[in-house]
Order: sequence, then structure tokens, then C-alpha cells
Amino acid sequence: MGGCSAPNCSNSTNTGKQLFRFPKDPVRKKKWVMNSRRDFEPTPHSRLCQDHFEQSQFEEIARSSAGGKKLKPNAIPTLFSIGDPPYPAVTAPYILLPMKPEPVEKELNFGDHGYARRNPLTGLGEDTDRTDEDHQPCSHCQLLKKQLEEEMQHTARLQKEAEEMKKRLYRLDRIEKGLQNFLYEDQIRALSLTKRSRRAVWSPETILKAQKIRSAVGTKGYEFLRELGYPLPSYRTLCNRLETKIMVTTDMSCEMLAELGLGLMAPCDTPTEGVGDNDEEELMGVLS
Repeated sequence: MGGCSAPNCSNSTNTGKQLFRFPKDPVRKKKWVMNSRRDFEPTPHSRLCQDHFEQSQFEEIARSSAGGKKLKPNAIPTLFSIGDPPYPAVTAPYILLPMKPEPVEKELNFGDHGYARRNPLTGLGEDTDRTDEDHQPCSHCQLLKKQLEEEMQHTARLQKEAEEMKKRLYRLDRIEKGLQNFLYEDQIRALSLTKRSRRAVWSPETILKAQKIRSAVGTKGYEFLRELGYPLPSYRTLCNRLETKIMVTTDMSCEMLAELGLGLMAPCDTPTEGVGDNDEEELMGVLS
């Protein structure tokens, strides 16, 4: 282990002296360096021996792990065998710096205070407090700060709306997958159209399904399902799209002929009002 870092001191552990590491605290370390009268930066191996500390800087009872003396947490070395220092040693918890001589100014009439200004401040005797205008920030900076806050709030709202739209899109995707279990694609598309202005083009599969539903529930039941919103072609479209049609003249209604199960169908005179489909355009779309 090295010896003491103080000038004119050759003590070490070999001579029976106890060495102390420079403190890690930058303020205390600077006090140790100033009092040792050396202009250097202590390394982790730099030490000062016990001879540079007064007895009051040691703990009275506590001992180190090796059985030696233990310094107080705020111990400062003050004993060094060198000439008179240019400034007194630091013993208080503050740092004393040497005073530099002030340049002598001519024709100063301000008493002993040579550091006073040549010209006193205007209105110093009347009011020493600064006005509020000196502390007011720039109006342009305030405007930019306000705009920044508004943009941040707008960004937060957009982020919240984006999260809500993601959740809604996820729910709609789940709903669409559920509808695919019992509806065809053209029926799902028809759900997004306005009831009174539908332009749906029905597939042959949907026409066959609608025919089965019509045979099972009758005309009134079929129209009731359409009024509830179930995506089915109108009765007129269903009649026009059937491949095999046997037209008969009879006084029996469509419901009665359907109940017979003979495959016969009377001319469709179902009113188009309230049906909800644009049947003429559908028929033109099929024929084209």
C-alpha cells in the first residue's frame, strides 16, 4: 500500500501510521485537497495519514474493522507541516477562496465599497423592487405554449378515437364471421343497404333458400321476415327468378297453392309498396 499523499510527509502503514482514503463526496474531497496544499486530482489509491487530523476529528468510541481509529463522517484534515498557506485551512463546512485584489478606480465617492458601480441605477432610491413587467414571459412564447397544449390535447383525442375504432372494427369482424354461419355473402351485403333503396343482386343459392323459406312460412310469414330486416329478395323478384314456373289461372291465392305442394304458382299480384327492393332494377341486372 502507498504512503501519505500530503507534501513533506513520508508516513505509511509500514511506519505504523493509519491511512485514510479521500472521501467520495466532491465537496469534502475538495476540502481535503485544498488543505493539503496540493494541486492534484486524488485517485482511488490516494491517502492521508492520521497525523493530519486533529483528535477531535476521530470518533471517541467507534473503531474501524481493523481496530484502528475511525474518522467522523465530516472529518477535515487541518494539520500539515508546510509554510504559511496563502489562505487559512478549511475547518468549517464551507470553502474559503482567496480574495483577488480589486482594481482601483479613480474618482470614486462611494465610501469604502470599491465594488460599487460608478453610476447608480435609475430610480434605485425610489423603488428597489423590480416591476412585474420584468418577470412577464414573452407573449409569443405564451402563444406557442398554448398552441402546443391544444395540439397535444387534439392528439390525445385522436389516439382515443383510433382505439375506439379498432375495438369497433374487431366487434364488426366478429359479427360478420357469425353471420356467415347462416347467411350468404349477398345477404350480408344487403344488410348494409338502405331498406327503401336496395340494389342487391341475389345469388342462385339465396333464391333457392328464399323459395324454401317462402314454402315453409307462406307469403305473409315471408313478408314479415323481410319487414324484420332479414335479407331476402322481394316476392316479385323471387317469382321472376324461379327457373321452373307454371302459370295457372285460378281464384286460389298463392298461399293456398303453396300449401298444396304441387309446384304451381299463380300470377304474382303482391303490391310492390312497402317491399323495400327495387325489383325492376334487380330484374334488369339479372337479364343483362
